[in-house]
Amino acid sequence: MQDSTFEGYPAITLSNGKLELTIMRKGGTLANLVLADDPQKLSPYWNPMRMARELGRPVRFDGGAGHFVCVDGFGPPSAEERASGLSMHGEAHTETFEVRSSREGRTTVTTLTAPLPIVHETFTRTFRAVDGENVIYVESELESLLGFDRPVNWAEHATLGSPFLESGVTVVDLSGLRSRTRPYDQPKMGQTERRLTSGQDFTWPMAPGLSGQKINLRETPENPHYLDHATTLLDLQRTLEWVTAINPKTRLMLGYIFKRSEYPWLQYWGNYPPTGKMARGMEFSTQPFDVPRREAISMGTMFDTPTYRWLPAKSKIGTHFLLFYTRIPEGFRKVDDVRLENGQIIVEDRAAQKRVTLAASLALQ
Repeated sequence: MQDSTFEGYPAITLSNGKLELTIMRKGGTLANLVLADDPQKLSPYWNPMRMARELGRPVRFDGGAGHFVCVDGFGPPSAEERASGLSMHGEAHTETFEVRSSREGRTTVTTLTAPLPIVHETFTRTFRAVDGENVIYVESELESLLGFDRPVNWAEHATLGSPFLESGVTVVDLSGLRSRTRPYDQPKMGQTERRLTSGQDFTWPMAPGLSGQKINLRETPENPHYLDHATTLLDLQRTLEWVTAINPKTRLMLGYIFKRSEYPWLQYWGNYPPTGKMARGMEFSTQPFDVPRREAISMGTMFDTPTYRWLPAKSKIGTHFLLFYTRIPEGFRKVDDVRLENGQIIVEDRAAQKRVTLAASLALQ
């Protein structure tokens, strides 16, 4: 680990010979991820600071970029919460983290900790990078400082961005089928317009469109001027869930593996403005949509699955996931399955009869 900056803001960079991951001190945001030997240094992550600069707009970092954590809160605050200082997507991504790092054999262990004073919680996130692996392991802990049980809202706002996110090229696959489009009132927002029907169930990836045609949500749309929202309940039969994004042109793949018991939902957010500065969320979470906490908790369940998680009094709860970033073989177009077994990640494109196998020596504890 070494101190660094990203877009002029304080950061740290983890390197293990295969990957270089830049993490912002503010928010613990995963801002940039590249292959160590990639001369193009192409990151899959959304960089709104660069996009603003390229559009001639003011550059400002508020914690929302790349992959940031939404805890405690996933969605807009209520009027009362806003008056108390809470912002969109909870408190953690706005706080500055204390960083410490050490070595355990071939593994760099970096821990980030920040108090969340408004919600009276402490959030800790530990990154492990094993030398020579295309994998980063992430373990998180949320501690309540209050003397009563409370429901919490938690999402991992993993977000793709251009140029990795490319119209008609980049595709996303995931381990789930049962889905619903997000209900909405406004058919148009700024330069983008809705193309999905409001609040309608469907089977991933073919979503109901306002035009009457089915829309394949795997794909990044041509002629971007759209705003999409939908959610998918992850596979009830799996212990470990997955989501991947591949750009067949650059032959690069970003993927996540996480526990279903901790993140049963995956929200798809597609922000495709006509400027071409696109973003696409692959947001695995405790709730189906990024909505105010009252709404998520009042919903209780959707598809017979809880829409929040309990944090007991004066106690801690945790989550575990890993991310991987790697090259893919020519002709690899679709991910049908991702498995973590026997110290390896196995990613399959069955139609093409192709497979990617990566070393993954640490288990998801």
